[in-house]
Amino acid sequence: MAHPLSDLRIVEVSAFVAAPLGGMTLAQLGADVIRIDPIGGNIDIGRWPLAPDGNSLYWASLNKAKRSVTLALNTPQGQDLARALICAPGAGGGNLLTNLPSGGWMTYQALSERRSDLIMMRLTGTSTGGNAIDYTVNCASGFPLATGTGQDPVNHVLPAWDVTAALYLSAGFLAAERARRATGHGQEVTLALSDVMLATVSNLGYLADVQINDAVRPAMGNDLYGAFGRDFATADHRRIMLAAISNRQWRAIGQSTGLSERLAMIGPMMQVDLNTEGGRFDARHAIAAVLEPWFAQHTLTEIGAAFQGSGVLWGPYQDFRQLLRDDPLCSSANPMFGDVHQPGVGPLMVNTQPLNFSATAGRHPTAAPRLGEHTEAVLTELLGLPSAEYAKLHDAGVVAGPPR
Repeated sequence: MAHPLSDLRIVEVSAFVAAPLGGMTLAQLGADVIRIDPIGGNIDIGRWPLAPDGNSLYWASLNKAKRSVTLALNTPQGQDLARALICAPGAGGGNLLTNLPSGGWMTYQALSERRSDLIMMRLTGTSTGGNAIDYTVNCASGFPLATGTGQDPVNHVLPAWDVTAALYLSAGFLAAERARRATGHGQEVTLALSDVMLATVSNLGYLADVQINDAVRPAMGNDLYGAFGRDFATADHRRIMLAAISNRQWRAIGQSTGLSERLAMIGPMMQVDLNTEGGRFDARHAIAAVLEPWFAQHTLTEIGAAFQGSGVLWGPYQDFRQLLRDDPLCSSANPMFGDVHQPGVGPLMVNTQPLNFSATAGRHPTAAPRLGEHTEAVLTELLGLPSAEYAKLHDAGVVAGPPR
């Protein structure tokens, strides 16, 4: 059967993480996502990490399964072609995804005059029109001050707000597209990166904790807030994360380590109920003192054997190399991954989307295009541009194919 979104076409004019990841999410679900870049690439074309020949692994990783068109967007002719692609006739088209400043030819008003059922998904910095990126939003969120030991703020390297925004963008587009099917009308849907952060802080209860309890979550290292969980060092100088959310998981820790009796002594001694998450949190230092020697006397392999099939909730800390080298879930044994030839890079194991649809046969990882790879094909297919006209535009520097 066809992939779920195979009847949709989306034009993406974007850079960096959020919008490209949103577009790739839709592309990996079957949509025809056409990314338009300026000739030579947008500001993210050379972003780290890079392959030995200088091609951006970052760009390739965020643009899988798309088609790439390059136009001279700083010229009236290039803008006219981009507008024509966005508003090209046909069911499933008339969709724009962008996180770039939308002015002049790329406003919703200007584009919807050409196609009234246009859906325009637009990511902004703040809801008041200010500029923002993940790091400038994150610093205001409270999380860097609740991360680490409390000495200094700690920025996580995961662009969490960009990733979350990408998924909001893809979900928002599908909602708008469903509304269009029902009413025949398009609309502009805007999303502020700062609102993504604020919604998350609110959804997780941190704002309510301040309003109701006048409490601010403190920084407490790797301890799990409100339950038992923390990291432990192993005999072979590795570290693991251990957690117990349920009573079953809590009992499994004692049974697997042989420390059930010693752990049970902590409750009466500290006058806490270890059958509750709050009780285990209050006793976390005493629990850790009992468990630390056991982990220090066992290697990672031995710990894995002891916990196998036990119901213990745990995992090893690993860097990106260890993840790729040692973790069977991060390998071609996982059907989400497959080997492709990435232009400009070479053989590469890449992922497709992580959803499994029982009615869709198979998931096939796809490489990212070369910059401008589909310029001629897209213009010919969607706009009916004759080859001779394309050649004139190419010679005039208005369009470009992939660099040789």
